[in-house]
Amino acid sequence: MAKDMTLLWGSGSPPCWRVMIALEEKNLQGYNQKLFSFEKKEHKSKEVMAMNPRGQLPAFKHKDVVLNESYGACMYLVNQFKSQGTKLIPDCPAEQAMMYQRMFEALTFGQKMGDVIYYTYKVPEGERHDSAVKRNKEALTAEIKLWEGYLQKGSGSFLAGKTFSLADVVVYPSIAYIFRFGLCEERYPKLAAYYNTLKNRPSIKASWPPTWLESQGQDTLKDV
Repeated sequence: MAKDMTLLWGSGSPPCWRVMIALEEKNLQGYNQKLFSFEKKEHKSKEVMAMNPRGQLPAFKHKDVVLNESYGACMYLVNQFKSQGTKLIPDCPAEQAMMYQRMFEALTFGQKMGDVIYYTYKVPEGERHDSAVKRNKEALTAEIKLWEGYLQKGSGSFLAGKTFSLADVVVYPSIAYIFRFGLCEERYPKLAAYYNTLKNRPSIKASWPPTWLESQGQDTLKDV
């Protein structure tokens, strides 16, 4: 079954990682995979462009079906393999609604995270302004506080309640990413507990970014 699947991915990328977690949770180990280097611009190679004309990772294929958006790939896997592996969509209407709410809210989280972490990469030197850096950091701080509050007020240890769901699959990589970039664990204890607890979940441990095992993180978010 998994032998009909191919994943082109990059280490440390939250979109790539969430697809890998979904594959693990659905017991779809053994799929074809190839690791590409962002640093070497390999995501713009002919091999990647042939599957994803945007030149972005992940690029995912199941038989003749190609899905290059990570949310779409995760939702596809959950729906195609409902009875296999972990049940990732709760039956409870309230928990299911919360799962979808947190999943799609995380798109805003990811955007604000990227505005800070990738500012010097995205914005040419002559167009950079201290006021923009300050504004972006303030927006990200407010966003992270929102997620800290969600976990504080939640009814369980996970983002949508008492069970691990698709919300955790898609959001955990972004939360791990902000701690990788120096977010203070003492300042956000609920997020830190969530991050550290799920580190040892088999699907997350098995798909942990190899480059993170080989190198130290950064301190970009130490003041957020």
